[in-house]
Amino acid sequence: MLQEFKEFALRGNVVDMAVGIIIGAAFSTIVKALVDDVIMPPVGLLTGGVDFSDLFINLSGGDYQSLAQAREAGAATINIGIFINSVISFAIVAFVLFMVIKGMNQLRRKQEEEPATQPPPSREVQLLEEIRDALVKRG
Repeated sequence: MLQEFKEFALRGNVVDMAVGIIIGAAFSTIVKALVDDVIMPPVGLLTGGVDFSDLFINLSGGDYQSLAQAREAGAATINIGIFINSVISFAIVAFVLFMVIKGMNQLRRKQEEEPATQPPPSREVQLLEEIRDALVKRG
């Protein structure tokens, strides 16, 4: 059983998938930082200084100035701003994946369009084939 697991774990597809998951996780942290620290501050500035990560609906009835205060007090909230940031992050990741897959498909199509033609045989091979054919005729 251990040998079967070792064969499974070391197959190319499993290793490729593991590498993809690790790179994907690292990429998602980059996208999260891009959305939270680069994209959303100018968007907030354009909307009158709204910090989207602080947008929330308070369900408990108390008055809280920020999401951090509401969480500290243990208030029930619907975190709209965090959801908006997550949707933007998803859109960026989906677009990047679309572009990567589109590029891969173009490369695959290009390879399929170019038929694998073999180069003509060398002069030595042609001579050897002629000699072979002449010997077959004689014999």
